[in-house]
Amino acid sequence: MASTYKTQSNDTWDLIAYKLFGDERYMEHLIKANVQLAGILRFDSGTEITVPDIPVETSSNLPFWHGTDDNSIWAQEVS
Repeated sequence: MASTYKTQSNDTWDLIAYKLFGDERYMEHLIKANVQLAGILRFDSGTEITVPDIPVETSSNLPFWHGTDDNSIWAQEVS
């Protein structure tokens, strides 16, 4: 479920993404969820922005049977 974040003076999109998600790359998700604020480079204090749910990323270096879906046939033990 999406939540909100109140900006601090001089927050930027990448800084907010880092604060919330630990990685600046998620700023694109923040901007898409707040299109009306996309033109702001540095925020004033107190601007409320919507924080979207971020999709869980899986490592592309792992083979498909190492997925996290516990219901897949690959996750079941063979006896």
